Amino acid sequence: MASISTCFQYLPPKPRFYYPKPSILPNFPKTFPVIQTPISPRLAPRVRAPRVLVPVVRAGIDVTPGIRPGGVVESDKLSTDVRKRTMEAVDSFGGRVTIGDVAGRAGLKLNEAQKALQALAADTDGFLEVSDEGDVLYVFPKDYRAKLAAKSFRIKLEPIFDKAKATAEYLVRVSFGTALIASIVLVYTTIIAIVSSRSEEDNRGRRGRSYDSGFAFYFSPTDLFWYWDPYYYRRRRVQTDDSKTNFIESIFSFVFGDGDPNQGIEEERWKLIGQYIASNGGVVAAEELAPYLDIETGKGKMDDESYILPVLLRFDGRPEIDEEGNILYRFPSLQRTASSQRSGRKEYVGRKWADWVGGVEKFFNEKKLQFSKTSMSERAMVIGLGGLNLFGVIILGTMLKDMAVAPSGFIRFVADIFPLLQIYAGSFFAIPLFRWFFMQRRNADIEKRNRAREQRARELEVPDLSLRRKLLSARDMAQRTVIGQDQIIYSTDRDLFEQDYEAREWDRRFREIEKSD
Repeated sequence: MASISTCFQYLPPKPRFYYPKPSILPNFPKTFPVIQTPISPRLAPRVRAPRVLVPVVRAGIDVTPGIRPGGVVESDKLSTDVRKRTMEAVDSFGGRVTIGDVAGRAGLKLNEAQKALQALAADTDGFLEVSDEGDVLYVFPKDYRAKLAAKSFRIKLEPIFDKAKATAEYLVRVSFGTALIASIVLVYTTIIAIVSSRSEEDNRGRRGRSYDSGFAFYFSPTDLFWYWDPYYYRRRRVQTDDSKTNFIESIFSFVFGDGDPNQGIEEERWKLIGQYIASNGGVVAAEELAPYLDIETGKGKMDDESYILPVLLRFDGRPEIDEEGNILYRFPSLQRTASSQRSGRKEYVGRKWADWVGGVEKFFNEKKLQFSKTSMSERAMVIGLGGLNLFGVIILGTMLKDMAVAPSGFIRFVADIFPLLQIYAGSFFAIPLFRWFFMQRRNADIEKRNRAREQRARELEVPDLSLRRKLLSARDMAQRTVIGQDQIIYSTDRDLFEQDYEAREWDRRFREIEKSD
């Protein structure tokens, strides 16, 4: 278990020392204790002491009582989605990030990003860096993913669970398509058996014996393996949207569709918003975020900026008033980064600015629901088989009602499960019909929201005079600070004395204070 050990050493007298504020380091989990040391660049009242015991912070691997290596993995306490999005953001910034970097790139709340970074750092031998302005950076080794996978049993099992889930989903799709084929076989085989039995009874003069066709039917589950594809989902990932699917799959697709194309799209929305704010220097106008949000249209809604409140809460933003009285929104956490990226320039406003901000889409676009990804020929074949099955069920139902003698054998078995055959045949067309009406309504709402967001984006490309001044003011107030290695005054991966504070930042500040005196 990673921890920080403390020892005390005697130092020669020093003229002055500065002591940190308690908030300089984040709150680590209980298994990763933090010991405060005089590392804060914040100036404090001068303290004169002939002898000082300075706690030396050493980042190492210690086994504390009651804690066994590998016993507690902090990353397992995170949700899978938060952990994956955090790790993707860390990779995109090269393994050296601030909390704002991860929150902006992954679209996470600041507290979620902080907890995720702390957990990953504790489990992968990551360390912290503190800048001369009090910024905390998280630095991860290049092989941190391998270290986390070796330590976490849950992460080792995730690929197995994913494969099992994919297999179960495929089995459901195959089973429903198989049910249609099996239903047609059962229905028409039973019809033939009943007709044959009636003809035989007519020839024998209807002796009044029990009704048994003597028809034998054998079906082996192994007959279905001709269309079993164990690599279906692996192949599905590399297929395009217009790729053809096998026939058994198209049956399920026609009835139930292919899932919601907007699943997980809210996470994508917050990613776009966070990346846009960060690319604009952490200061934006409400009109700039309107193309990414759902805004109710109507009277009085254009001047109401309450729709931006969720963004302020997620990314810890605050409103500010510029010299002309415009309300702008600043996000301090997204203004400081560990990666050098281009920052906005005030002349890039309007269409030039929209074209210049690469990598961030101009507005949030929802995908319309699709009835089925199957081709027209496959759909026609599925409808034909479904109609054939429904027609057979109706005919069979009439024949079973007209039977004067109780059936036995195979016909009795079909008669017992006939209600299930009726439900399947009816729902085969009822479910798609209901889904089609529901889809039309949903798509109309999606189209309406998309048009509204696109219109807001066009207003930014060709802004009027007042909006242009507001955007220029936001660009003037924007600030993107890159925290380089030359600004780091403390790191937890080295001992305190190895970092030579007096030779760098501290001596400079001492001289500035002496000059001010």
